[in-house]
Amino acid sequence: MRFLDWWENRLTASLGFLVFTHMAQIPHMIWNADMYLQLGNISRVNPVLDFFLYGVDLLEAPAIVAVTMSFIAKLRHKYYHAK
Repeated sequence: MRFLDWWENRLTASLGFLVFTHMAQIPHMIWNADMYLQLGNISRVNPVLDFFLYGVDLLEAPAIVAVTMSFIAKLRHKYYHAK
């Protein structure tokens, strides 16, 4: 498949994107724990910060697609090019 060949060639860029999204999840997890425990130390202090940290969840969707496509490309390479 041409798309998977194209994806495999851009694997480094997609993995860099995954590193960025997972690093962005660290403050989000701390904020989410503060929301869950209802401590209010970080959450509900600044509405802009709350909106930004809540919006980090939207970064997960492209990361899931990138990981899935990378996995499929690697499996395809392993099974079809090993012959």
